[in-house]
Amino acid sequence: MNMTVTKGAEVYLADLLEKQNVEGIAVRMFVTQPGTPYAETCLAYCRPDEINPEDEILELEHLRFYFERNSLPYLEEATVDYSQDRMGGQLTIKAPNAKVPKVSSDSPMNEQINYILYSEINPGLASHGGEVKLMELLEEEEGYIAILQFGGGCQGCSAVDLTLKDGVEKTLIERLPSLVAVKDVTDHTVTDNAYYK
Repeated sequence: MNMTVTKGAEVYLADLLEKQNVEGIAVRMFVTQPGTPYAETCLAYCRPDEINPEDEILELEHLRFYFERNSLPYLEEATVDYSQDRMGGQLTIKAPNAKVPKVSSDSPMNEQINYILYSEINPGLASHGGEVKLMELLEEEEGYIAILQFGGGCQGCSAVDLTLKDGVEKTLIERLPSLVAVKDVTDHTVTDNAYYK
């Protein structure tokens, strides 16, 4: 697992654990809502009775880390650091893959689609206050069909067909050869926030 806990963070966390006065207490790291724009990387105390046998373990000199198995791809290349400042100090967690995990051609198809949506397509749609997300992935004999839903300024927008066909679908199918179609399940009769009406 490619993850860094700096010496400063290790010493700081070990000190916090010691103050809990619980034999065998450790730190657990996980991501809530991983792979979404709302993902948050969290650290929590992990008492011996809270240990999950499926967790990945990182044994450091001063403490033990448990990593939630489902969070592992999202914690790849994460860094936990502690730096002193005039106010005392600050613990920081940087997890560049929490919102969108690093993917490869071996990754599950839904992760590959989400990666392209969040790293390439949504940044462009955001300029119009829009977004698109994967709702469902169907596996047919001829390949995968992605069921998408538009939101924000894209919902009810008169240009959404163009965005879907020439933008989203074209990009996804070019990049993912086993994806054969993209369908939109958005209710475009709701035009309250539409960018173009």
